[in-house]
Amino acid sequence: MEIRFTPIGAIHTKASEAEVREKGDREGEIEIYPEFTEGLEGIDGYSHLFVLVYFDRLRPEQIGPLKVKPRGLLRRGYKLDELPLLGVFALDSPTRPNPIGLTLVRVRKREGNRIIVQGLDFFDRTPILDIKGYRPQYRADEYSLPEWYLKLAGERGDV
Repeated sequence: MEIRFTPIGAIHTKASEAEVREKGDREGEIEIYPEFTEGLEGIDGYSHLFVLVYFDRLRPEQIGPLKVKPRGLLRRGYKLDELPLLGVFALDSPTRPNPIGLTLVRVRKREGNRIIVQGLDFFDRTPILDIKGYRPQYRADEYSLPEWYLKLAGERGDV
């Protein structure tokens, strides 16, 4: 089976790739291409949006592996040999069988086909596959986390 996607827009941020890697949560812009602008009808009023993107800058070896170490924790002082080898579906790693990313952003304002947002953790010009408004039923009041997560988060902060 072959699956094809057409980008509906692009991410715009003034942050360099190094700055995005260091700390996400950047302000930026979601640009929806003119031919998809009509799809924004009714989006005004959402405080948050889910943004799905295509990771277009992954190295070939980052597409496909099913187990990786949570390298984002290296920025929190961990050494590579201290990190567990985990399945990619347990992580927020860009290394995946399908290079698709997801983030939740706060909407600051909309200007036509451009939405100014806070919380981006994608590179400038990353292709957008879809956006979805955040609704109350997505909230989880009760949840659990794996032991490895609690151990790593407890030692040095958020994972």
